[in-house]
Amino acid sequence: MPLTVSGISQPNDLDPPPGTNPWRLTRRLWRSRKALSGITQWFIDLGVPVVAVLALAWVLAARAETPLDVYQAVTLMDSPERKWLWLLSLIGWLLVPAIIGGVAGEVIANRIKNVKSLPTGKLYQRRTLGQRMRFPYLIDDLTRYVHANPATLIGAGKREFVYVFVRVAHNNNWRLALNHWEIAVRDAMCTEEYAQLDRHECLRAAQSFALIHLRPPAVYGLCRVCNAR
Repeated sequence: MPLTVSGISQPNDLDPPPGTNPWRLTRRLWRSRKALSGITQWFIDLGVPVVAVLALAWVLAARAETPLDVYQAVTLMDSPERKWLWLLSLIGWLLVPAIIGGVAGEVIANRIKNVKSLPTGKLYQRRTLGQRMRFPYLIDDLTRYVHANPATLIGAGKREFVYVFVRVAHNNNWRLALNHWEIAVRDAMCTEEYAQLDRHECLRAAQSFALIHLRPPAVYGLCRVCNAR
């Protein structure tokens, strides 16, 4: 069935979307963290590398020392005596103040900044415990838009966007188009307009913005992300 772009019927020569890719799913998951609040995102950005370094040093030290020696060195309960314990002691000495100071600074800075800041989308709303505990969504997989229902206005719009963004703007390069779609949504979630929204509302609003923002230049074979980079 032909697709319509700017009122002109186009042949459906869009290449089939790629299959499921674990790397692409991991990339979407990492970029979707931008929908989270500042303190949660701070924990993820700082916590992942810190935990990785600490776990590696712990394993290397535990192979040469007893677990009790390792624990006492990290918590600064006992003075280190060997090289691996000295390394863990240094990590513990730097890590604990950094985390405590970073969390306190982030919380205080956010409270000062947002003390009287309320997005219009949050007016009169009450968030239930289920909404607070619900996991955030992922950035939409653009390949799913190919199978959107063309009978509905939203479905037809998504299918048309895939055609102009992938086929016209990126010459059927699905890998590049998927990457640039995720970058556009991620950066939109970082803007002041959406950053203060609830994590689910933030992602939905950013994706709607990306669809509207990327489509006009894509009709003429242009991509805003390509131009910026």
